[in-house]
Amino acid sequence: MPQIKKILILGGGFGGINVLKTIQNKFKNEPNIRISIVSKDNYFLYTPMLPQVSSGLIHPSDITIPIRKLCKQAEFYQASISSMDLEQKLVTITRTFDGKVRALDYDYLIIALGSNTNFFDNKNIEEHSFVIKTVEDAIAIHDQIIHMLESAAQTSDVDFKKKLMTFTVVGSGFAGVETMGEINYLVRESVKNFYPSIGEENISMNLVASEEFILPELGPKLGKDAGKYLRKAGVNVITNTKAVDAGEDFAQLDNGEKIPCMTLIWAAGVVIDPIISSLKCKHGKSGKLKVGKYLRLTEYENIFALGDCALITNPSTGEAYPPTAQNSIHQSATVANNLYSMITGK
Repeated sequence: MPQIKKILILGGGFGGINVLKTIQNKFKNEPNIRISIVSKDNYFLYTPMLPQVSSGLIHPSDITIPIRKLCKQAEFYQASISSMDLEQKLVTITRTFDGKVRALDYDYLIIALGSNTNFFDNKNIEEHSFVIKTVEDAIAIHDQIIHMLESAAQTSDVDFKKKLMTFTVVGSGFAGVETMGEINYLVRESVKNFYPSIGEENISMNLVASEEFILPELGPKLGKDAGKYLRKAGVNVITNTKAVDAGEDFAQLDNGEKIPCMTLIWAAGVVIDPIISSLKCKHGKSGKLKVGKYLRLTEYENIFALGDCALITNPSTGEAYPPTAQNSIHQSATVANNLYSMITGK
């Protein structure tokens, strides 16, 4: 009787879900292949559209799909990862709703865990800023914008009105730039059509970028063109600058400028989960898992890693691929095909 092979996928983002879909298709109706997937959320989230949720352009249900709906022949666990023992081939998970702990064994492991928001140990910024990682984050930003509009429309204090109508986004990657674009449009259109008493001259939009141009993933030409477009739309793009402090009504920049604002959104970086960075294997400087050309850990041929948690370099440039949804999708195809070849020998 053929031996049963257990495939365990950690992560329900772009990487994990696309690996799941591909290997289910490749091992369709194969009784000796058992697939399991673990995710802290019971839905797949199309994260690139979170800025559109924050502006109210689309509904959260438009960018979420129940993971169980995608599990054609896989078992799903809604749980967080507590620990991983790569030598013993065991992953300990903690069930979300009641904290029950369970150990899952595997023959093949796919690590596709995402990253956490990096506040660079700045507690003030962490306390006084919004982030844009989850559906709940996007809804909170949208609620904040509406609250600011309503408050500004009901005050005659011009300075206070300007503070309410000042929105600052720190971080010039895709998340930060798209969030600023959506907020800028929502606020300006709302003031123009529904809150005329606020006055468009009292709106201030600030995008803080640590580099010379925004969207560094796209290179200087496209990044600078995107910056020009935002400036034309009324956004104050502040380059070569970092936010170093924040309070309830201000954001402090390292160039000495203090921006009076009631809404600060932090999209300035990510950090690898300690569960990943503490694994006993090779890591990059940021804690990402080092993988070879087949996207396997160099020490463990049965373990693949992709997405935010993996250090994957472009062979042409030697630079690491940025942690984007598009790259995760491409990597998932590589992982799924290589895993299939390992198991079947084809």
